[in-house]
Amino acid sequence: MDPEFLRSTYFLDYDHPQVAQYAHTHTQGARTPEEMAVRLFYQIRDEFAYNPYNIDLRAPGLKASSLIGRNEGYCAQKAALMAACCRYLGIQSRLQFYNVRNHLGIGHLQTFLKTDLLVFHSGLQIFLNSRWIKLVPAFDQDLCKKLGVSPLEFDGKSDAIFQQFLPGTNQQFMEYVHDYGCFDDLPQRLVMTELFKYYPHIFTEQNDSKDLKFIARWDEYLLK
Repeated sequence: MDPEFLRSTYFLDYDHPQVAQYAHTHTQGARTPEEMAVRLFYQIRDEFAYNPYNIDLRAPGLKASSLIGRNEGYCAQKAALMAACCRYLGIQSRLQFYNVRNHLGIGHLQTFLKTDLLVFHSGLQIFLNSRWIKLVPAFDQDLCKKLGVSPLEFDGKSDAIFQQFLPGTNQQFMEYVHDYGCFDDLPQRLVMTELFKYYPHIFTEQNDSKDLKFIARWDEYLLK
């Protein structure tokens, strides 16, 4: 067992009382680590509606505890919360990040980003039964229904990451373009560097959209 993947960190802050309580509350009655992980996956997947139109990249906004008490979040927050809860329960976890292309389109976000490439999309890995399992609890059940895709299911044994094709078809849904690998905590500086590389305009252009709130000021909000 690697203590690096069990410790509380700035972003995976399971020492925050609300995160600890969340993990405890939503795994009561579970008898095995697998059952705990499955319960957390579905709870976090569906309790927080996936909202990529309200993104706060300030360090406090990326902490696992920042999601508690809300009804929506985005991929980094949801992955951080599950990773933190797993560590609290003694399940090793680490964050994993990808660049992905959504072939169904992502509406106003695609217009704002000026591309269909989603940079630093967040997931995690948890260690169960002597192997690392990949999870992405980002897309909630209601959103999947609107998109016409099946929500990801997790059985405690197999990976649960975005399917490449729409169910029963050859139509591509999600394309994994790049894998940044795994991290014991959220690498905020790398996140900001990659976003600046792919979306430089979001740091320089004023966003006057009523549908999108994107907070990403480099100097002011980067964790020192």
